[in-house]
Amino acid sequence: MKRVAVLYGGISAEREVSLASGAQCVEALREAGYAVTPIEVGADLDALLAALRAARPDAVFNALHGRFGEDGCIQGVLDLLGIPYTHSGVRASAVAMDKQAAKALFRGCGLPVAEGCVLDRAELEMHDPLARPYVLKPVNEGSSVGVTIMREGDNRRVEIARSWRFGDRIMAERFVPGRELTVAVMGDRALAVTEIETGHQFYDYEAKYADGGSRHTVPARIHPLAAERAMEIALAAHAALGCRGVSRADFRYDDTHGEPGQVVLLEVNTQPGMTRTSLVPEQAAHAGIGFPALCAWMVANARHGP
Repeated sequence: MKRVAVLYGGISAEREVSLASGAQCVEALREAGYAVTPIEVGADLDALLAALRAARPDAVFNALHGRFGEDGCIQGVLDLLGIPYTHSGVRASAVAMDKQAAKALFRGCGLPVAEGCVLDRAELEMHDPLARPYVLKPVNEGSSVGVTIMREGDNRRVEIARSWRFGDRIMAERFVPGRELTVAVMGDRALAVTEIETGHQFYDYEAKYADGGSRHTVPARIHPLAAERAMEIALAAHAALGCRGVSRADFRYDDTHGEPGQVVLLEVNTQPGMTRTSLVPEQAAHAGIGFPALCAWMVANARHGP
């Protein structure tokens, strides 16, 4: 029986999300027949190394989210140990987590992204970086942590600049009106397009994880050409980053001036949520792939290296 260690928890702002993902992946992998060792990850690297040595896994299921879990750090540790792991390697993980670097890559590949810039807190305190409405977001956080939409009449800009706690760089992007879409990629296959609806101002952290915070429609009820385009872009972004295993591309779909509208790539998540009701497992289920089978496929395709 193959031994799998599931890493979950971590020290990022997304720790609670990771704990939920990891617990459900442990259950699913055991259901699929694996001998599973859960390893809750904290700030003590020596403790993590000791736990991995004790578990002697054939593969690691990486259920960590956010900094140090999906930015190439833990991937580098596992590469040094020579342990195969799920999801993307160091380079793809690091580039995808850095929104500035990822956007430059996507733009260079001809993929549609929102216009924007990167600035520091002092610059944001002095002036609006873009015409309103625009979006402010951390360069290297996930789960919509720290995201704010600045609209006409909103006087919080100086306050946001002075209280910013997500690093030295701030990304500003043109706000794209319309609808929220996401596409899961599994290997070389785009699974489906999901539309996400929420009563919140946007698909923020609470909308993502609170009960009833959002509604998912799969497949999305959008123009067929827009759905085809979203899946094409998701596959192209997955390939451009050099992702492996599973990724998820997030989009805004601007159909405010009629269909088929414009699909705009926001980012690629190399460690998407992995509870049974998360977006990627939902799309896998729509494609006829149950949650234990999805987790088992990810373990079967685990490897180390770039």
